[in-house]
Amino acid sequence: MKGKIYLLLAFSLAGTSVITGYLLFEKLGSFTVTSVSLGIMILCLSPFYGRKTVQTIRLLGRSDWKMLLLQAFFGIFLFRIFLLLGVGLTSTVEAGILIGTTPAITSLLAYFVLKERPSGWAAIGIACTVLGIALLEGMNLNSAAFAMQHTWGNVLILCAAASESTFSILSRRHRVRQLHDTTIQIHPIVQTLLVSAIAFVLSAIPALWENPLGNLQGIGTREWLALIWYGLIVTALAFVFFYAGVKRCDAYTTAAFSGMIPLTSMLLSLLFLKESVGYEQWAGGLLIISSMLLIGAQKNSSALA
Repeated sequence: MKGKIYLLLAFSLAGTSVITGYLLFEKLGSFTVTSVSLGIMILCLSPFYGRKTVQTIRLLGRSDWKMLLLQAFFGIFLFRIFLLLGVGLTSTVEAGILIGTTPAITSLLAYFVLKERPSGWAAIGIACTVLGIALLEGMNLNSAAFAMQHTWGNVLILCAAASESTFSILSRRHRVRQLHDTTIQIHPIVQTLLVSAIAFVLSAIPALWENPLGNLQGIGTREWLALIWYGLIVTALAFVFFYAGVKRCDAYTTAAFSGMIPLTSMLLSLLFLKESVGYEQWAGGLLIISSMLLIGAQKNSSALA
């Protein structure tokens, strides 16, 4: 149950990235947003976990570095680049619809890549999540009509969803491998720092072509607060919760709880963007919550729980 609570918190915080990214894309390039927000996070956490991070680095082998690199590449670098570029080329409505494909993609990868088979309750929970997202975005789907000029933006959002799913599967595989190696147990915050540092290097180089210093001088308090939120909350806190949750839950539980991303996005749009929400969308939200309750009620949904 502790792992499921961690996943609930992780994906709820991750759901704020859609609106945060929309606010920042108007003023800053996608690589700049990624590198600056990661830099803020690294500067804030290093004084507290720098020594522990150095101690962990000495124990890591080649396979550990490979997995951390893949997590940074898919979970932060590609996800944020695709998301930030996508929201600038499509509507927030269409972006919300397409990012909701994450649970389905994660479930397919768990089945074909990890060879994990879902239990009966997990399968029902996944079905409720997918149906809930369909209802959640059903009214918007009718009105959005996926405009042709938004095609490339929609493709990028789908790539962001696939990157997030790949990150979840890679994290699960890394955790399974660690169970058979008792000499290396990476602390969630240390793992977040290492993955973020790699992603920072990957994004900082292309950010140089976006005139980062000039653009940063032109932003206001709202954009700086959004960058701090993106770095400390969406990255640091959400990733710590995610790593703590994924080591206790199976891939299908992770997939079901990722339905909190579009649900959180909808609620924030309701509160801050004053968008209207109909009965169909509320029903979808209830289905997503029901799916998490179904999976949460299992005593042994995973051997790691």
